[in-house]
Amino acid sequence: MSEAVSRGRLIVIEGLDGSGKATQAKLLYEALRQKGAPVRAVSFPDYGSDSSALVKMYLSGQFGTRPDDVNAYAASSFYAVDRYASYKKDWAQLYQSGGVIVADRYTTSNAVHQCSKLPEDQWSGFLDWLFRFEYELLGIPAPDRVIYLRVDRGISQELLMKRYGGDMSREDIHEGDAGYLSRSEKAAAYCCERLGWTVVDCVRDGAMRPAEDIHREVMDLCGL
Repeated sequence: MSEAVSRGRLIVIEGLDGSGKATQAKLLYEALRQKGAPVRAVSFPDYGSDSSALVKMYLSGQFGTRPDDVNAYAASSFYAVDRYASYKKDWAQLYQSGGVIVADRYTTSNAVHQCSKLPEDQWSGFLDWLFRFEYELLGIPAPDRVIYLRVDRGISQELLMKRYGGDMSREDIHEGDAGYLSRSEKAAAYCCERLGWTVVDCVRDGAMRPAEDIHREVMDLCGL
């Protein structure tokens, strides 16, 4: 069995679709780079790599047009292999030498999105399996800190509409399934509490807080 690696620092920015993960990951990466820290930004799925082929097939509906058409364990394995390839090819050396990795999504996304396919009484067992599979058996690093960006689902849907220019046919099978998104929101609350993720509330007075305001809170929470 491979032992989990824990030499560098891995910070994960997590949240539901439309929560601003990519923006906050980029801001955190740039801030660390300007401080002179050895840092790398990664994003999952890694759509630029062949390792994401099964993920792309899944999200485009080739295995079924509903998220539940692929069970939680099978779908998780698609994403896990993509992360393993990214780690081995792109950032293992920096991480093992003490560098900082800023990740836009990680195993934590499987925790949220795949839990939502299962009855709630199976969530704990699934999470135990998921983290053992990725961090122990595959041997990719466990996060040092997970920052969860909490956004009301209605507002996140508005942001997705803007992303796609109002053409919601461009949504993947996750984004286009309202019931699935509602279950994912509930699963995310469970994961935050059970796993001790740090929650940042990104909505104030019914509107998204400015990105720089959220970034300052993220920096403070990370002790940077």
